[in-house]
Amino acid sequence: MKTVVSDSTTIITLLNIDKTEILSNIFSAVYIPKKVYNEIVTDEKIKLNTKFFIPKEIKDKKLYKLLSKSLDAGESEAIVLAKELNLSLIIDEKKGRKIASSLKINIFGFIGLLVLNYKKAFLTKKQTLDIFYKAKEKGFRVSENLEKEFLELNPLKNH
Repeated sequence: MKTVVSDSTTIITLLNIDKTEILSNIFSAVYIPKKVYNEIVTDEKIKLNTKFFIPKEIKDKKLYKLLSKSLDAGESEAIVLAKELNLSLIIDEKKGRKIASSLKINIFGFIGLLVLNYKKAFLTKKQTLDIFYKAKEKGFRVSENLEKEFLELNPLKNH
């Protein structure tokens, strides 16, 4: 199994629907920069397993400063950390994804994780769709186009 870096959105979504195994099915650890950790753990009821969600400091303050002119602090740190560690990045926000891609960082988001879990047989088609709709109920936002694309994926068709 491999490791990955994550921004806060997908982790918060998975915590909200109690489905963090979507990450642990595929990864042995998820590195999260300090600012992302602080975004996630906003109240003392939220407990992160820090053996799996590993807080990590960034080193490249120049790149962080440059990115933070157009992205929020957590996204900026997540991109910097993925670049520093040469790891893939879980990020859902369109602008952050575009910037990460331009820096040659491999990216995917919440929907990509669902598809990966389904393809690796960790989830059935019904479970995949149930998790998607539950996340939407809890505030996960997705464009109409992306939702349509996801629902029309070959393995998920005819739901």
